[in-house]
Amino acid sequence: MKSKCEVPSFMSQKKEIDNLLKEAKTIAIVGLSSNPEKDSYGVANYLIGEGYEIVPINPNAEEILGSKSYPSLLSIPEEIKIDIVNIFRKPEDVPPIVEEAIKKNVKGVWMQEGIVNNQAGKKAKEKGIIVVMGKCIKKYLSSLKEKKK
Repeated sequence: MKSKCEVPSFMSQKKEIDNLLKEAKTIAIVGLSSNPEKDSYGVANYLIGEGYEIVPINPNAEEILGSKSYPSLLSIPEEIKIDIVNIFRKPEDVPPIVEEAIKKNVKGVWMQEGIVNNQAGKKAKEKGIIVVMGKCIKKYLSSLKEKKK
């Protein structure tokens, strides 16, 4: 029987992750809620404040935080280049999202705190994508900023 709560079996190197965040401009957030009470909303708002452009992926919303929402990664127009796919979905929902991220040729796949799918992560890594699992992008970025002070 497969355990519900996977532990990451690997992770990209800290230096790779730091460079990814430094170079990235656009982050697609899969599972971004339009509810200001939800973590995904708070994280997206923080990312906007840090200068990132966000692309909401939520089939039930027209627009979130002033940005047009799309039903899936593949429905994002080609001219919008996605650097990182940030995932706020259950671990079992991750594999098809990673498949779409691979097709979109993204640089990084970031699974939020509590979200780990080693099989999908491994597939992304094999395609040369930087993979982060089980970490909050907001907490990671704010700790980077603290170290620079």
